[in-house]
Amino acid sequence: MADMPQLQKRGSFRSTWTRIRKARSQLILSRRPRRRLRLLRWCGRRRLRRRLLQAQAAGADWREGSWPGSRAAAAPRPKTATSSPAPFPIPSRAPSRAPSPTSDDDTAPSGTASLPIPPLRPAGPGRALLLLPREQGFTFSGICRVTCLYGQVQVFGFTISQGQPSQDVFSTYTHSRLTINAVHYSLPEKSKKEMKREARTLLRAHLSRDDRCWVMKNFSPLCSIVMLENLKTSTVNFIVSHPGLSYIFDQESPTFQINSEYFALRSVGIKKEKKKNGLNLTESVLSALEELVNVACEEVDGCPVILVCGSQDVGKSTFNRYLINQLLNSISCVDYLECDLGQTEFTPPGCISLLNITEPVLGPPFTHQRTPQKMVYFGKSTCKNNYENYIEIIKYVFSSYKREAPLIVNTMGWVTDQGLLLLVDLIRLLSPSHVVQFSSGRSRAMPNLTPDYVDDMDGLYTKSKSKVRNRGFYLAEFAENLEFGDEEKESPVAFTGHKLLCVQSDFAFRKTPRNRESHNRVFRDLAVLSYLGQLQPPVPKPLHPLHGLTPYQVPFSAVALRVIHSDVAPTHVLYAVNASWVGLCKILDDVRGYANGPVLLAQTPICDCFGFGICRGIDMEKRLYHILTPVAPEELRNVNCLLVGAISIPHCVLKSQRGLEGTIPYVTTDYNTRLPGASREIGAREAEEIRREKQHPKAKFYRKAN
Repeated sequence: MADMPQLQKRGSFRSTWTRIRKARSQLILSRRPRRRLRLLRWCGRRRLRRRLLQAQAAGADWREGSWPGSRAAAAPRPKTATSSPAPFPIPSRAPSRAPSPTSDDDTAPSGTASLPIPPLRPAGPGRALLLLPREQGFTFSGICRVTCLYGQVQVFGFTISQGQPSQDVFSTYTHSRLTINAVHYSLPEKSKKEMKREARTLLRAHLSRDDRCWVMKNFSPLCSIVMLENLKTSTVNFIVSHPGLSYIFDQESPTFQINSEYFALRSVGIKKEKKKNGLNLTESVLSALEELVNVACEEVDGCPVILVCGSQDVGKSTFNRYLINQLLNSISCVDYLECDLGQTEFTPPGCISLLNITEPVLGPPFTHQRTPQKMVYFGKSTCKNNYENYIEIIKYVFSSYKREAPLIVNTMGWVTDQGLLLLVDLIRLLSPSHVVQFSSGRSRAMPNLTPDYVDDMDGLYTKSKSKVRNRGFYLAEFAENLEFGDEEKESPVAFTGHKLLCVQSDFAFRKTPRNRESHNRVFRDLAVLSYLGQLQPPVPKPLHPLHGLTPYQVPFSAVALRVIHSDVAPTHVLYAVNASWVGLCKILDDVRGYANGPVLLAQTPICDCFGFGICRGIDMEKRLYHILTPVAPEELRNVNCLLVGAISIPHCVLKSQRGLEGTIPYVTTDYNTRLPGASREIGAREAEEIRREKQHPKAKFYRKAN
């Protein structure tokens, strides 16, 4: 009986505590669950995270302790009966003022304190509204269309302001994720009320009333309002239609934040990524970009020629894209000279091209295939054992540069041995004003290409300055010297020097010396697939398999043939052309005088290339080639030469087309690798000795001597 009062008191205490907890708002966090966070089970942590997200969506910032009903924000209870004031004011809460009846200003704080997570709200099917505070970023993966409704944002170095056209952004898993950053923009002296009135006027044409009210509730000065829309293109649909390639744009990953933000991003077709997965530029890269942009905008005597060099996988291509976008913020166009045969930026692999870029580059190479001003098909992904032809083609393409815009020159990642000597030749021949040299701790060190080093270094086809015999030709006469004679190989090109910008790269790559070749082959296949995607009708029309498209019929006597990468007997040329990737070119010679055909060329010409196609069949009775190509018919009228190189059609095109039944054509396991030009790996048609050089040496194990 003595214990009865204690039991009753304990029971009433527990029931009172239970009623208090049930009556408490679900958005208020007590100290108890926060103190026992590590002891919670998985379901409890998930429930707590959901409450935090709900609280944030309601406009409260639990990290600041600004909730009026929370214990963290409440004043501590005094121990005595005398009342005491609050020990300190809440810093995140601004003084309240009565709203004017003529304005619909909200009670949101007027400061620019940023939320931990940028607010995001669904704005209809396939649309999401993103509100970015000043200097905040949103990193994502996937593809979408970005429209800046208010303010100013920057994506991959390109600035998108309010009123500008929408931009298609491709943030793939093969490269660093892209980030939408809210940048600082200058405005005339305006009050917050005037800013909100201006934003409301701009949003009226794009958003519903509820969405505008949500924006005005979370509005802060100098913020940016972005619309994200679902994006579908025929090229992307064609790429992902092949097995194993859908992971490039979308990857399934487990998520524990199933909320309105997750469903909004899912409807757009993107996923939020961690900031560390985004593109991070080093201080040396940012410094070089700033200097080059200033030079391009302030150049008086002429447009700068910027040559970017360095070893493989140090970020040259990423730097070029970022530099192009930065330049397009200030000037209307940028010229681009592609000298990297294996990893081309705007064309299928194996090409040397000159392009005029007027639109931003917001994705990897296989998302922005462009039509060049001048292009020559080299036919291989490397220039080994054919250096002189490589130099001749660069001279021929560079002769079309008019010096009306800044020129960016992309070079190969082969900077050792003969590759370094070839790079010295390019610097002398192109005479760049700036040389950006990349270096990395993971790559082999190369000497600094200072003007003195280039003057004193012999190249493959040019000699050092100490051996000058007054027979060098200047850059102004460069276009008139399209051939290297024996006497010119002994004399250098007179060049005035350049400014060297050394950049330290800190990019993280999955490539290693063992898997680099396989990665590069995948990127080359994606570039070819992207080019073939131009054959597809625009969305929302369904995709058509390549075997269902109507090809062009080309007579034997209308075009000449040449196999670039190997010597093929005349009786086997048509076997090499059939089911091959061909360059559609124009030579100066007239080939219409041959009645029967096929017309075979004895040497590989240096000629213009208008595009590419697939020779999907040869009709020997009617003597016709069946060519499938996206090149316009008016351009095809100028084609009189077909060049076949070592660039092959991706295997997925031959093996994974929809609608095929029975035996797949052009695919066999009975393949003789001893034939000239053949290889154990179809598509890697290189000489046996070159393939031995690329094999990774085996590890050697030594036994420890006692």
